[in-house]
Amino acid sequence: MAKRDYYEVLGVSKSATDQELKKAYRKLAIKYHPDKNPDNKEAEEKFKEAAEAYEVLSNADKRARYDRFGHQGVGGAAGGGGFSGQGMSMDDIFSQFGDIFGGGGSPFESFFGGGRQRTRKAVGSNIRIKLKLTLEDITNGVEKKIKYTKKVVADGVKFDTCNTCGGRGQVTQVTNTFLGQMQSTTTCPACGGSGKTIGSRPAGADHQGLTSKEVTTTLNIPAGVEDGMQLSVNGKGNEIAGGIPGDLIVLVEVVAHEHLKREGNNIIYNLYIDFPTAVLGGDIEVPTVSGRVRIKIEPGTQAGKILRLRNKGVPDINGYGRGDQLVQVNVWTPQKVSNEEKDILKKLRDSDNFKPNPDKNEKGFFDRMREYFS
Repeated sequence: MAKRDYYEVLGVSKSATDQELKKAYRKLAIKYHPDKNPDNKEAEEKFKEAAEAYEVLSNADKRARYDRFGHQGVGGAAGGGGFSGQGMSMDDIFSQFGDIFGGGGSPFESFFGGGRQRTRKAVGSNIRIKLKLTLEDITNGVEKKIKYTKKVVADGVKFDTCNTCGGRGQVTQVTNTFLGQMQSTTTCPACGGSGKTIGSRPAGADHQGLTSKEVTTTLNIPAGVEDGMQLSVNGKGNEIAGGIPGDLIVLVEVVAHEHLKREGNNIIYNLYIDFPTAVLGGDIEVPTVSGRVRIKIEPGTQAGKILRLRNKGVPDINGYGRGDQLVQVNVWTPQKVSNEEKDILKKLRDSDNFKPNPDKNEKGFFDRMREYFS
């Protein structure tokens, strides 16, 4: 089932402010909160959906990527390879979004009487890698197996409940101010939010009970990704004791193609033909990402003419069709000619038929490019 637009989920416009996003999410979270809707699977799914939408749109960087690339840009595409959704559990939602409601203890305490006590889960650090892709890769989509090193909880490590926070991962502090007592809840400094401390660890493990391990994972890269785009694979980052793993952030780096260049979802190819072919016409092979194809050059083709090969471009990452390949025709002018060739060219130059006589309706280069890219 296709994901709903995040703005639609929260019921706000794309120009919504941070305050409007927070207000919309708060309203939905109260409406679909599990304590108000016990054993209601539909309400629970809507609660998760709203949390996922707010998690993306409340983050300036993620919101910018979502506005540009849609769900694919924030790791929310349907399909395999780890890019399927945000992967948040109910505990993750309470942990990450509780502060929107204020107060200490349970994040929903002021609305539901403090009956739900949840610990804040610690999250491991993210791992960032670069992945080089060819134009063929981003046009067709590709499966890539990658190796990288991550931190994992060492075999044999033993944990104790944190004495500072009692296993909650949070500590509450009360400060006296001229307005009265102010209560704040922060991540436990002793355990980093995991609720656990190291009891004993095997040789080779660091002070967090972690060790390095080389792992292999398979990534299904969707067609249409762009150079510089980041894809997030949930739970494939560094582990942390008593918490949840971070993410694997994949930075896409597209290798330049020998002949073709991407412009949006279109592919550009500069075709050079000789003068006789421009005058007489002919059939010429040109490269595309799916192999070479033959195209017809009409007699009298002018330099700068743009030919369109439909659906030979890059698929839109959000599924809105596919671009074209645009072939720009250039007439090649030799720099050196023989005396015999000079005599032929002089005769042609003196012929009225070879004198420039453009039609007043003939489009210039920039007009043609504007027409194709509009």
